[in-house]
Amino acid sequence: MEEQEVPTEGLSEKINEQAEKEKDWSFYIAISTALIAVLAAITSLLAGHHSNEALIEQIKASDQWAFYQAKGIKAEVASLNRDNYFRDSLEKKYKVQQQDIKKEAEKDQNASEMHLQKHILLARSVTLFQISIAISAISILSKKRSLWYFAILVALTGIGFFISGII
Repeated sequence: MEEQEVPTEGLSEKINEQAEKEKDWSFYIAISTALIAVLAAITSLLAGHHSNEALIEQIKASDQWAFYQAKGIKAEVASLNRDNYFRDSLEKKYKVQQQDIKKEAEKDQNASEMHLQKHILLARSVTLFQISIAISAISILSKKRSLWYFAILVALTGIGFFISGII
């Protein structure tokens, strides 16, 4: 009976080459995941900042609206005065002040809304970065390179939201 010969001459080299390729691939996954984690951390800080700023601006707007209402009440009280000249001058003064206060309140309210929109975009970015990190971990555990490519695509989408949130 003849023995079959198994070509083993190049087998060891092929195994070593494949192991080296997988080692390189793992290295790239590790580096990309670390960079995505850094982006997630920075984006999370910015999202928190914009959330806080939105809240502060909304409080300022609420204060201005309360001040606006107080001036309206003062104008109504002034209208009860019997002295026509005094009444008219006070009402006019309070109405002019109300317009300035209204502009300030609207400016603060718009600033609050702008910060809230940035917070929403940055929060979406953080979420996508976290999903990308999870998919990268799954790709290394399952040894499926296609998952890593998908994780990079998700991270790029997160970068798009990040850029929208800082502009």
